[in-house]
Amino acid sequence: MSAETPGLARRLASLVYEAVLVFAVAFFAGFAFLFASGGAPLEGWVLRAHQALVMAVLAAYFLWCWLRGGQTLAMKAWRIRLVGVTPPRALARFVLAMVLVPTGIGILWALVDRDRQFLHDRLAGTRLVRA
Repeated sequence: MSAETPGLARRLASLVYEAVLVFAVAFFAGFAFLFASGGAPLEGWVLRAHQALVMAVLAAYFLWCWLRGGQTLAMKAWRIRLVGVTPPRALARFVLAMVLVPTGIGILWALVDRDRQFLHDRLAGTRLVRA
């Protein structure tokens, strides 16, 4: 495994692929919740429970993948590996990414970062390398 940082285009392509996979995982979790709840309207505590379940499923997906080899399916496809990951760092990376990636801040940061890291990797103490 090389310690070379993958290019920004490769990481963004992986991110787009990851978004498609996340949509599918979240859709399945949401559908399972709606099926189990008998189709209750998504309002009040039911909405909060639905959101919590989807977030927990996404966290489980990412943490399991990162801690079991450092790669999600999209990262494997684009030959990217997460290194320097521990359970607390993986959780921090997930929480930070959930805030920083949708706003674009975490991605734009890579343009000015001296190592071209995403902000959530810089803050969590992890790093993406070519696999």
